[in-house]
Amino acid sequence: MDQPTPAYSRREQIGWYFYDWANSAFSTTVVTVFLGPYLTAVTKQAADAAGYVYPLGLPVLADSFFPYVVSLSVALQVFFLPILGAIADYSHRKKQLMGIFAYVGALATMGLYFLNGDRYLLGGVLFLLANLSFGASIVFYNAYLPDIAPPEERDRVSSQGWALGYLGGGLLLALNLVFVQFLAEPLGIDTGHAARICLASAGLWWAIFTVIPLLSLRRRQPLRALPPGEHYWSVGFKQLRHTLRHLPGYPQTLLFLVAYLLYNDGIQTVIALAAQFGSQVLGMGTASLVQVILMVQFIAFVGALVFGYVARWVGTRRAIVISLVIWLAVTVYAYGMLQTEREFFLMAAVIAVVLGGSQALSRSLFSQMIPTGQEAEYFSLYEVSERGTSWLGPLLYGLTLQFSGSYRLAILSIAVFFALGLILLVMVDVPRAIREAGHPVPERI
Repeated sequence: MDQPTPAYSRREQIGWYFYDWANSAFSTTVVTVFLGPYLTAVTKQAADAAGYVYPLGLPVLADSFFPYVVSLSVALQVFFLPILGAIADYSHRKKQLMGIFAYVGALATMGLYFLNGDRYLLGGVLFLLANLSFGASIVFYNAYLPDIAPPEERDRVSSQGWALGYLGGGLLLALNLVFVQFLAEPLGIDTGHAARICLASAGLWWAIFTVIPLLSLRRRQPLRALPPGEHYWSVGFKQLRHTLRHLPGYPQTLLFLVAYLLYNDGIQTVIALAAQFGSQVLGMGTASLVQVILMVQFIAFVGALVFGYVARWVGTRRAIVISLVIWLAVTVYAYGMLQTEREFFLMAAVIAVVLGGSQALSRSLFSQMIPTGQEAEYFSLYEVSERGTSWLGPLLYGLTLQFSGSYRLAILSIAVFFALGLILLVMVDVPRAIREAGHPVPERI
């Protein structure tokens, strides 16, 4: 007689972790390190004497082009991701959809190899497609968390996933650092060509390691059947309207979602634009920036695991609050006191300690506030402000930079998001949110 398949398995959890290992190469090598400075340099080559380019006829300061593209990619996600989440909840194709978007994003990332000369629009379009696909794949990835771990284990599972992601992203970044610093010049490869090779390597890494979760994760039957006469796209639009209409019925979940949108916009803006800040304000070269982000990856690996234990000690929400206080202090320090490259390294080390914890614990806490059967749908709303996909922060940063001409004022503007997010998070009644979603309240939250 066949043994029943266990509801939760360690094998499936490990396979799930490896999608973080796979896609983190895009977050680190592309978004955080290479694309911002490189695309800005390409855009400047295409700019007129006043420093402006004109995509679609609109005047855009060359330095602001990359932040605006990040913002636009998320504006598109605001429309598409909730619909995709609803489709996933009505189908058994969560794994297949994750794989499709992963490989679309990986191919677009590999296409960045052809970004040279003054082809800034090519870079913008490819990044737009890659970042949109990245966000879509993460919706389905996050929606697996309630499937593979019970509530009392989600802090651990989520934190270990983030930790492995930092380790994977850091390993590829280390290989790229060795290539840029020690191999490119002896091989006759100039700096720009080396940057394009590194960008393409992230897409290749993403494509190769996505195979592991696709082989490990099991298909689940949907908890809601597709209504007669409906198609997945039509029910996706209808369910999105239904979710937005009924979301106020879960007021504490809604409050947490707004808090997360605010403070995570701040986190993602710092991640996406820190390299540009370091290069333009402190004159840091590509090699130094890669070293900083590489250091962050490995410290964040430890930090994500440590914050999983901190959450067990003080509770999940209090652990997130601690991390946000540190984030707020860092933005103020960058504005008023940061002067040298060495200080940039020290500041980055502090960020690394709280980086993984603030994100991993937010994900696990939110997973307990979601009504059963609507995981992908609610995580699609969550993903709108997830890593590498924030839009309010880059938009404010870009506008502040364009009108003030000051990178320091631009980074200070991001403190608003940490402050408001922290205030709202403190106001969330977490036990009530879990009860409203129809789940039992764990002993420690």
